[in-house]
Amino acid sequence: MANLRVNRVAEQMKKELSDIISNRIKDPRVGFVTVTGVDVTGDLQQATAYITVLGSNDSESDTLKGLNKAKGFIRSEIGKRIRLRKTPELSFEIDESIEYGNRINRLLHDIHDED
Repeated sequence: MANLRVNRVAEQMKKELSDIISNRIKDPRVGFVTVTGVDVTGDLQQATAYITVLGSNDSESDTLKGLNKAKGFIRSEIGKRIRLRKTPELSFEIDESIEYGNRINRLLHDIHDED
């Protein structure tokens, strides 16, 4: 039962974070960001948002700086939109799973071409 609630909160946070970042954050460092997932701890005290950023590693770094600077604003907006006793502390991480998947595909393609 508790796990279901954590999953629902994570999905709702993902939706709200996507909306907040794309429509409410005005920091020029924050580029085109996609929220790929949110992990929330079982006690709903911590949340890690996984993001992808269109562009280079420099734009990823700048975007993370901008999001970390706006963390308080984002957290307060989430608190207004999702009714929880306490809004989870946020952290942002770059989601490298897409790059990892592309690398695996390239390796498999190279192996297939060698045959």
